[in-house]
Amino acid sequence: MRVIAASVLTFEGLIVLLAIPVAITLGGVDPAVAIAGGVALAVACLVVAGSLSRPWGYRAGWVVQALVLASGFVVTAMFLVGGLFVVLWVVGLKVGRRGEELHAERWAGVEEGGDDPQAASPGTAD
Repeated sequence: MRVIAASVLTFEGLIVLLAIPVAITLGGVDPAVAIAGGVALAVACLVVAGSLSRPWGYRAGWVVQALVLASGFVVTAMFLVGGLFVVLWVVGLKVGRRGEELHAERWAGVEEGGDDPQAASPGTAD
């Protein structure tokens, strides 16, 4: 789950950086404000992506999602972009959690003396 969540946050940080010129040219935002706010939000995305192993990491991820979505009040297009990243965040957490459950189930059989999950499945070439 952490890999998917970190990927979403990393790409989100990149998109936030790319939104800075859009905020300046189309949004009419003061360049200093756009650069400071955009860089701060992009750095927050990257810092939170690196802190997902900590207990507060995922809560901070939700805060970042809210901040990116709220940036739509400055540049209207960010409502759409932020909304897409919120959807990616939610889906990534659900898929990641399910993947971890499947991984745990698979390795639980090995610990109980079951088959090795790394063994080649029937019908595959070695």
